[in-house]
Amino acid sequence: MHPVQEFVILLAGFLIVVVAANQIARLFQMIKLPIITGLLITGIAAGPFIFRLIPVESKSSLYFINEISLAYIAFAASGELYLKELRSRFKSIKWMTFGQLAVTFIMSSVIVYFLADYVSFMKDMSPSAKIAVSILAGTIFVARSPASAIAVINEMRAKGPFTQTALGVTVLKDFLVIVLFALNLSIAVTLVKGGTLSFAFVLVLVGELLLSFGIGYLLFQILKLILQLRIHRYAKAIYILAVGYGVYLLSHFVRDSTLEYVNNGVHLEPLLICIIGSFILSNYSKYRYEFLSIINEISPVIYALFFTLVGASISLDILFSMWGIAIVLFLVRLSSMVIGSYVGGTLAGDPPLFNRIGWMPYVTQAGVGLGLATVVAQTFPEWGNTFATMVISVIVLNQIIGPPLFKWSITMVNEGRQRAQSAAYEGVRDAIIFGLENQSVALAKQLGDHGWEVKIATLRTDVNMEDYPGLDIRIIEDLTKETFDNLEASETEAIVTMLTDNENLKICELAYEEYGTKDMIVRLNHHYNMQNFSDLGCLIVDPSTAIVSLMDHFVRSPQAASLLLGMQEGQDTIEIEVSDSNMHGIPLRDLHLPQDIIILSIKRRGQMIITHGYTRLRMGDLITAVGSDQSLSNMILKFEKKPSRSPGL
Repeated sequence: MHPVQEFVILLAGFLIVVVAANQIARLFQMIKLPIITGLLITGIAAGPFIFRLIPVESKSSLYFINEISLAYIAFAASGELYLKELRSRFKSIKWMTFGQLAVTFIMSSVIVYFLADYVSFMKDMSPSAKIAVSILAGTIFVARSPASAIAVINEMRAKGPFTQTALGVTVLKDFLVIVLFALNLSIAVTLVKGGTLSFAFVLVLVGELLLSFGIGYLLFQILKLILQLRIHRYAKAIYILAVGYGVYLLSHFVRDSTLEYVNNGVHLEPLLICIIGSFILSNYSKYRYEFLSIINEISPVIYALFFTLVGASISLDILFSMWGIAIVLFLVRLSSMVIGSYVGGTLAGDPPLFNRIGWMPYVTQAGVGLGLATVVAQTFPEWGNTFATMVISVIVLNQIIGPPLFKWSITMVNEGRQRAQSAAYEGVRDAIIFGLENQSVALAKQLGDHGWEVKIATLRTDVNMEDYPGLDIRIIEDLTKETFDNLEASETEAIVTMLTDNENLKICELAYEEYGTKDMIVRLNHHYNMQNFSDLGCLIVDPSTAIVSLMDHFVRSPQAASLLLGMQEGQDTIEIEVSDSNMHGIPLRDLHLPQDIIILSIKRRGQMIITHGYTRLRMGDLITAVGSDQSLSNMILKFEKKPSRSPGL
């Protein structure tokens, strides 16, 4: 078979495995593990040691995927290093980074060197080669995972000085790790080849770094030019990845050419070049938000490709033989991080609690560490694969244990802002509408006609209650928890906000964090604030598009639109919670509902379910149904919890 055909078949097969791995990895989220861990394990299973779906030769044939992914990882890491956002915590970030970088690197490197006799591939090495392995391992052990850190912070909705410091240190440390790795890789190459660290070597090394910085600035100009183009975002994403890969091709070309013509290879560090270009773009251009948006959009694809291939490249035979030393190295890294965090926090003057738990956010490792391990494997073919497998074993342990520790630390400093547990439904539908105006009054009356108990809360003080007969108007002084308690917000099913976006967001955050309010409906004022409300799970009504969308539905399906909006005489749409335990487990086909009732959907644990006759009900399900007023009333009696009969009656 022609080599091109073999490559196409290999690539197509690998892409099929990646698609499957991406779906399988999502199951790991159900047991609170990162999706990255799932991709690694799926890649291992698909590799040459278990199911053999990805052959052993794929590592070299598909290495270009590694290089594209590494360029992306560098772009993503430095793109988050935005200096303006880190100024308020710069002192803590600076000293914590110093403590983590210095203590972890020095302590890990020294211990790895003295453990050389217990590591199979290091036993027979020369002292200089052992030093090379030790400093490379120490460098990789410093690396963290910005992607995992951001995922945990978003999940916890964490906000505060501890969280801000953790994110700043994570991103800054990975930036410095890549610079440190570029230095140590050049030193390691010299030590392994038997060279000496002379003044001339140091001069060449400085020259290589300066050249990398210069090319990094040129990369910034190219990235800026791409972002200026008036083309589709996906086309820009492809160009950005192509330019990143081009940096690796340039690095290979410079090294091979200088080896051929001057007998002394010039080593440019592609990761360093990419991280410099991205850093300048993110901090000194107007394209930061578009660049980060594109990077975030393509991250699932890149991570699936990279981590699946890394998993398939792991040599399981070596992995099993090195678990003992991997656990030892894991404990060494953990100990060094505890010491480094305490030293850094003490120098920064952080609170004692921060110093005690300051190491917890930095345990997790992923993209950068794995990327550097693959670079070592490629640079030193004699023992690099064994080294990479040893390091990846430690990274897997860190990836499993790290995220729960970070979550725990956020909880301990009380910076998590997760949704509170909502109150149980007690048979009365109630809502609070914030804002007194014609629309809120009309909404309150309409909800009242459907059996809801509605309060209208207003900050206005010029309200004449006689103008609003039959309505429960509450004048409030502020938007605090005490005010919400007085409004009995803990027992409220729905909150509607019709104030300014800032006031609406304050209301929704309080309802989300303190009461876990089931439904929060927001009338949006400015479209650019939409994401803030989406993150809280709010139902958003955008006046600028709502009317157009409504008219569109009336044009395309007038009967369905009028039915769902309750405009048909005698017809309505309601949402019912299954609170009667007798209904649990019963299929819809066995409910014997009135003939004019149609069940549109069931919402279970936040997920919409497309129903059919064999769909079984569960306690807490939210059923959306349409039908006549009388039939819907009968349906409510069937699903809601029946009052218990008193003894003796």
